[in-house]
Amino acid sequence: MSEEFKGSCLCGNVRFSVHGFHNKAANCHCSMCRKFHGAAFGTLVGVQGLRWLSGKDELKEFVASNGTTRTFCSHCGSSIGFRVKGEPLENIELAISTFDDNIPVNIDAQIYTDYKANWCELQPEIIAYPEGRTSNS
Repeated sequence: MSEEFKGSCLCGNVRFSVHGFHNKAANCHCSMCRKFHGAAFGTLVGVQGLRWLSGKDELKEFVASNGTTRTFCSHCGSSIGFRVKGEPLENIELAISTFDDNIPVNIDAQIYTDYKANWCELQPEIIAYPEGRTSNS
């Protein structure tokens, strides 16, 4: 049986579990991620075996002008995740800060660093991309 990792929003209305993670997770410095997460960058990861335990009906979405979707809790406003244009909720990349448990995820890249906040220092030990990941990454 695979391990289960649980997460939730700030108020606890939205709760979920996953059974695995994609092998790539990045700190995104684009202005939309910074504003959505209220931080220097957003860190998201694709997941496997996503199951909504409660609060799926509490989720709200913001669709940006570029078609990307950001999902959040309608009660407390917690940032839950991100989807590229046209992807269904089942393919959401979750904000790693929403996990209640320690998770086996390593940040392997810093993306959209051309848009980083001037007061934020990049981590020199992690590869940085001025825009998204290159096609051969």
